Amino acid sequence: MKKFNIRKVLDGLKEQASSSVSSGQSGAPENNLMHETLQSENFQLCKTVRHGFPYQPSSMAHDPVQKILAIGTQSGALRLFGRPGVESYCQHESGAAVISLQFLINEGALVSALADDSVHLWNLRQRRPAILHSLKFNRERITFVHLPFQSKWLYIGTEKGNIHIVNVESFTLSGYVIMWNKAIELSSKAHPGPVVHISDNPMDEGKLIIGYEAGIVVLWDLKSKKADYRYTYDEAIHSVAWHHEGKQFICSHSDGTLTIWNIKGQGKPFQTITPHGKQPKDGKKPEPCKPILKVEYKTTRLGDPFMILSGGLSYDTVGRRPCLTVMHGKSTAVLEMDYPIVDFLTLCETPYSNDFQEPYAVVVLLEKDLVVIDLAQNGYPIFENPYPLTIHESPVTCCEYFADCPVDLIPALYSVGSRQKRQGYSKKEWPISGGNWGLGTQSYPEIIITGHADGTVKFWDASAIMLQVLYKLKTAKVFEKSRNNKEDKQNTEIVDEDPFAIQIMAWCPESRRLCVAGVSANLIIYRFSKQEITTEVVQLLEVRLQYEVNDMESPPEGGGGGDRDLPTPGAASPSPQTTGPPTHPSTSSNSSDGVRDNVPCLKVRSTPLKQSSGYQVELVVQLVWVSGEPPQQITSLALNSSYGLIVFGNSNGLAVVDYLQKTVLLNLGTVELYGSNDPYQRQARSPRKTRQPAGGLCDINEGSASEDRCKSPTSDHRDNSFSRSRSSSVTSIDKEAREAITSFHFCETFARKGDSAITPCLYVGTSLGTVLAVALNLPPAGEQRLLQPVIVLPSGTLARLKGSILRMAFLDNTGTFLPPAFETWYEPNAAGADSEERDKARKRRPVSVSPSTSQELQESQYAVVCSEKQAKVIALPSQNCIFKHSITETSFVLRADVVQMNIGNCVACFCANGHIMTLSLPGLRPLLDVNYLPLTDMRIARTFCFTNLGQAMYLTSPTEIQRITYSQETCENLQEMLGELFTPVETPEAPNRGFFKGLFGGGATSLDREELFGETQAGKASRGLAQHIPGPQGLEGMKGAASGVVADLARARIALDERGQKLGELDERTAAMLASADSFGKHAHDMMLKCKDKKWYQF
Repeated sequence: MKKFNIRKVLDGLKEQASSSVSSGQSGAPENNLMHETLQSENFQLCKTVRHGFPYQPSSMAHDPVQKILAIGTQSGALRLFGRPGVESYCQHESGAAVISLQFLINEGALVSALADDSVHLWNLRQRRPAILHSLKFNRERITFVHLPFQSKWLYIGTEKGNIHIVNVESFTLSGYVIMWNKAIELSSKAHPGPVVHISDNPMDEGKLIIGYEAGIVVLWDLKSKKADYRYTYDEAIHSVAWHHEGKQFICSHSDGTLTIWNIKGQGKPFQTITPHGKQPKDGKKPEPCKPILKVEYKTTRLGDPFMILSGGLSYDTVGRRPCLTVMHGKSTAVLEMDYPIVDFLTLCETPYSNDFQEPYAVVVLLEKDLVVIDLAQNGYPIFENPYPLTIHESPVTCCEYFADCPVDLIPALYSVGSRQKRQGYSKKEWPISGGNWGLGTQSYPEIIITGHADGTVKFWDASAIMLQVLYKLKTAKVFEKSRNNKEDKQNTEIVDEDPFAIQIMAWCPESRRLCVAGVSANLIIYRFSKQEITTEVVQLLEVRLQYEVNDMESPPEGGGGGDRDLPTPGAASPSPQTTGPPTHPSTSSNSSDGVRDNVPCLKVRSTPLKQSSGYQVELVVQLVWVSGEPPQQITSLALNSSYGLIVFGNSNGLAVVDYLQKTVLLNLGTVELYGSNDPYQRQARSPRKTRQPAGGLCDINEGSASEDRCKSPTSDHRDNSFSRSRSSSVTSIDKEAREAITSFHFCETFARKGDSAITPCLYVGTSLGTVLAVALNLPPAGEQRLLQPVIVLPSGTLARLKGSILRMAFLDNTGTFLPPAFETWYEPNAAGADSEERDKARKRRPVSVSPSTSQELQESQYAVVCSEKQAKVIALPSQNCIFKHSITETSFVLRADVVQMNIGNCVACFCANGHIMTLSLPGLRPLLDVNYLPLTDMRIARTFCFTNLGQAMYLTSPTEIQRITYSQETCENLQEMLGELFTPVETPEAPNRGFFKGLFGGGATSLDREELFGETQAGKASRGLAQHIPGPQGLEGMKGAASGVVADLARARIALDERGQKLGELDERTAAMLASADSFGKHAHDMMLKCKDKKWYQF
C-alpha cells in the first residue's frame, strides 16, 4: 500500500496560500486538512448591556410606584435602573442633551425632553425600551416639562415664556396655550424670561403655578384662562415647590434666599430665609449667597416638614465642596458631596401630591456619582450603592476580560473583597428596587479586570450580563509616597502625572497569579492568599534594558543575566536585592558627572508591608536609567505559572524573569534575538541622544508616534480620534526606528524547524512583524525547580508578517486550541505547605501528540499568528505557511484574539476603521465583518477586549463599559437574559378627603382636562408649531409589521387618517372662505344702509 505523505500536501497548500494576497485557502485542500465547524451563521454582532455611571448626566426622574430611576445624559443617552442587576440603556438618535424626564407613574412609560426641542414618549413595558411617539418643536425652545400624576396632558414651558399642552396618548398639541403676555399682563414692563417651573396646585388641579426666570410667579386659572394672582420678587427664580395643602409655595432664588408665599398674599413673601447667609445685627438684609438651584418642600404627618436644597453657600466658602442642605425643624444639616450636584429628588411614600409626603430618602445625582441619603436615620447616612458605578473612581487605563473561568475563582475573590467594604452605611435596603431579573441562560463565570491611573486593579464579576465589584487591589502601596522634593521629582520625571498608572496586566486564572506593568517601567508580581502576612522586605530586581546597536559586537548564542561583558544588551542585576534599607540607597545613586544611572523611576518602600488576604506582592521588577537615558515603558507582558516565568519587553528589548528564584534569566536587545540572521540594516545609536518616543501605549498600540512619550495614559488628548500611516513593508526599515517587542506567548511546541519533540518555548512578536522562538530548558518540578537554573536559548525566526505582531496561539493536529501550561492554585502561606503539596498542585500541561520516530515526520501543531495587517497559520515543525489572509489594506488591527466558541475556534479582530471581523481556524475564512464603530478613539483602542464564547467589551466613555457579543446563540437568547423594568403593581389608594372636608369643601378639586384641552373646546394647535413623528411602534410601524387581514385593517386605518387629515384641511379652507363671504356681506350691507336715504346729487 502506498504511504500517504501529508507533508507534500501541506507544501502544496503553502504554495497556494502564498499566491493569494487575501485568502490562501480553497475548499478542497482545507477539507483534506481538517473539518471546520464554525460557519458564518454562527456569528452575529449586537450590543448586550452597558455598565457604569452615565457619562455627563443632565437630568433624572423617579417612579415612586414602580420604584425605578431614569437618568438622562448630555449625549442623549438614557439609563434606567431598577433593583441591582436590572438596568437598561437607550439612546436618542439625535444625540442632543436630555434636559427633562417625566415618568407616567405606574404606566410603564417615560417622557424625555431634549435640548433640540424634541419630546419623546418611551415604552418601558418591553425589555428593550423603544420610542412610541416624538414631537419636534420648530418655533420655540423647551425649558421645562411637567406631567401631573394620573394625567395624560403634558405641560411644556418654553424660552419665550409660553406654555403648550400635549396629549401624551396621541402626542398631539392642544389648541390651549398660555401666552406669557396674557399671564403677566401689566405686572411687569419687561419680558419675564423663560419658564423655569410649572406645577398644579395639589388641592386644585384647575390652578397652575408658573415660575418665570425674572422673578415673577403666576397662579393661573385653567378654566377661566386668566391669572388669579401674581407674585413678584426682585431676584431670579430657579425652582418652585408646593406645600401639600396647596396654600403655600416656596421659591429658591439666585441670591441664596428662599421665599415662602401664601397663595392669597401676593404683595410680599410670607417668610424669607437665607439658609447659609450671615444675619447682620442691625436687621439689614443678609449678605447674598450663591444661587439655590433647587428646593423641595416635603411634609410629614407626625413631625416638621423637610426643606431640601442644593447650592446657596456663602461666597466666602472658597474651595468648599458642593453641598446638599437638609432643613428639618430647627436643625440644618449640610451634606458635602464629592462632585458638583446635577439634580436631586426626594423619595416619598406616596405618589399623590395632596397628601403628607413622608420623605424617606434623597437621590442625589452628581457629575460623577449617584448618592442616596437615608432621611429616616440620625446623621443622614448614605445607602450602600449596589450598582457598578465606580468603574471611573480612578480613570481606567487598561482592561482584560475572561470568560469561562474556574468556578471557584469568583467566590474566592468575593470572600477577600467583602472584607474591604466600608462601614457606616444605612442599615436599610436599597430603595430603588423595581423590575425583575432576566432568565439567564449563560452559566459560565466571567471576570473583567480594570487597571486604573492611581495604580488600583479591580476585579469584577461579569457573569450573566451583570457586573459586581469583587476585589480591589492597590498596587501603589508597594512604593514610597513622593515627598515633592527635587530628587524625587527627578526620579519620576518620565511621567508627568499618575506615576503608578497600570499599563498592562497578565493574569493566570487557574493559578491566580497576577502581574501588572506600570507606566513608570515597573512590574509587580502577585500571588493569591487567604491569609494575612507581613512582608519585612519587598523583594526587588533591577534591570538595565538598553538600546544600542554596535556592529562590532556579535550577539550571544545563549541568553542569561550573567553575560556582563556585552555592553549592548545591558547588565541585569546578578541577584535580587533582598536586604532592606542598606540596598535602597544604591538604587538612587547618580554618577559623578550628574548623569542618572541605575536609578529606578519609583522607590520601593523599605519599611515592613502588612498585606491583607487577597493578592500579595511576591516580587517587584524595575527598569532603571542607563547613562542618563530613562527606561522605556513596557509594551508587552506574559506570565506562565507552570514555568514560574515572567517575560516583558519594550522598544529596547526583552527580559525573562524567574519569579520563583527571583533572578533575571535573559536580558537582550531586540536585535540580538535574531543572532547573525538579522534581515535589517540598522544604524548605531548613542544612548545619550535625544529621547525617542516610548514604544508602549504610544506608537505600537495607539499609533501616535509624534506624541511625547512622557504623557500618562489618562491624558485627555489620547481620547481623540486617530489615524496612522506607516509603511507595512517588512523588507525595509527606517534606520532610526526601533523594533519593539509587541507580544509574547508561552507554549509547549517545536522550538526549531524539524524538531522531533515538543519543549517549553516562548514565542516573541515584534513591531516589524517578526515572530521569533526562544527555547526554555526547565529543571524538574518540585525542589529541583528552586535550585537548578532555567536555561533560556533564542532559537531563530518562525515567520514574518506585515505590521506589528498582536497575537499568537497554537492548535493541535485536529484544530483544537492548545492552552499554555499552568499550575493550579494552592495556599502559599499554609502551615506545612511543603514540597509534596506543591507537587500535587503543580503543572497540568496540555497533551500534545508527538510524532513517532518510526514514522516520517508529520505536522502535529499549527501556530496562529495575527498582526496589524494579516493573519497566518503555520504548520509545525516544518514551519510551512499553510494559510494566509490579508485582514485589512487601508487600516490596521487594534486588537486580535484567538477565541474558543461553543463548537470551534476563531480569530476575532477589531480594526481602527471600526470593523469587527472573525476568521475561521485553521482556514482563515472570513465569517463575520461588521462596520460596528464609525469612529474609533484612543479609549476604545486601549480597552477593547475579546474573550471566549463570543463575548467582547470596551470602555465606551470614561465611566461606562459596553459589552457586546458576536455569537448568534447569545443574540438569540439576549431577550430572555435582559431584566424587566415594568412589573404590574397596584396604584396606592388616593388619600381620604374626610367627612368635614367633603361637607364644607377644602379637599382636592379635580379638573376635566379632557374637556378643557380637547379639540372640541380648545380647538386645534397651530400647524407649524410642532411636528409629530410616530415611533417605530406608532401608526407608521404598522405598514411593515402587519400582514394578512391585520395589514389590510392597518392600511385602511392609515388611509382613513390621511383622508381625515385632508378633509380637515378642506374643512378649514371652506370655513375661511365662509368667514370671508360673511365679512364681505356685512360690509355690503353697511354700505347699503349708509347710501339708502341719499339723493342722486349727494353722491
